Amino acid sequence: MQTITGTTALAGIFANPATHSISPLMHNQAFDLTQIDARYLAFEVAKDEETFARAIQSIRDLQLIGVNLSMPFKQMALSYVDEYSREVELIQAINTIVNDHGRLIGHNTDGKGFIQSLAAHHIDISDKTMTVLGCGGAALAIVAQAALDGATKIYVSNRLGDSFTRFLAHAKRIEQQTACTIELIPIEQQETLQHALYQSDLLVNTSALGMHPHEGKMALPPACNLHSSLVVVDIIYTPQETPLLTLAKSNGCEIHNGLGMLIHQGALAFELWTGKPMPIEPITTTITTYLKER
Repeated sequence: MQTITGTTALAGIFANPATHSISPLMHNQAFDLTQIDARYLAFEVAKDEETFARAIQSIRDLQLIGVNLSMPFKQMALSYVDEYSREVELIQAINTIVNDHGRLIGHNTDGKGFIQSLAAHHIDISDKTMTVLGCGGAALAIVAQAALDGATKIYVSNRLGDSFTRFLAHAKRIEQQTACTIELIPIEQQETLQHALYQSDLLVNTSALGMHPHEGKMALPPACNLHSSLVVVDIIYTPQETPLLTLAKSNGCEIHNGLGMLIHQGALAFELWTGKPMPIEPITTTITTYLKER
């Protein structure tokens, strides 16, 4: 570990809760490996608007190089940055802020991190059809980035409700700004969902079903079949193999968990702050070992 001096730069994550974050482990090792004089800390910020506004101003006042944001701050930050990227315009959520000499620029690396994790396994989303389970923030980031990167058709399936209705509005905005067609399917309509799966090259679970406290569950209805040429990704990384991935593997599908997305979204933030690529391989080894021992 490098010595902290009067010139050591600071980055961090604003979250609530913050103690569970893996980001300090990831970024501090990356700073060490790239010999960048910087440290990364987790800051637990109260959820009220006034406290969050002060936290954002502290990025300027204390000259942090930037921060990551976790829920519930990803949407709140839209009102406090000076500008934001195209993917943020589509997603309406920020997970990374860059401090450019006091000017705060918002980015969202979640979707790009997902796409880069696919690319690491030689999976190209362009001209492909995909089905996404869930319609929360992670689903929106992935759908928007896949549309920007050339996916032709995206099916999104979730239970009917407020989140389903909100996603419809986001989907229309993404369709207007890309060449991608997005269709929402109530997960109760299993025949329609099955048709979507037959048409798809990629299935992505973005729901929490499969992780604590929902171990043993999956968002995919049991009656649905997966064809063997389907690539199946579950963005959950603990456990490493969810029930969905176990099912997909038994059907001969290529499977991947969410560890790659976690690391690649962090790597993109690291490069935005430093201008240098994050050393992916040793970071992956460290995070994998940490998760096994936790």
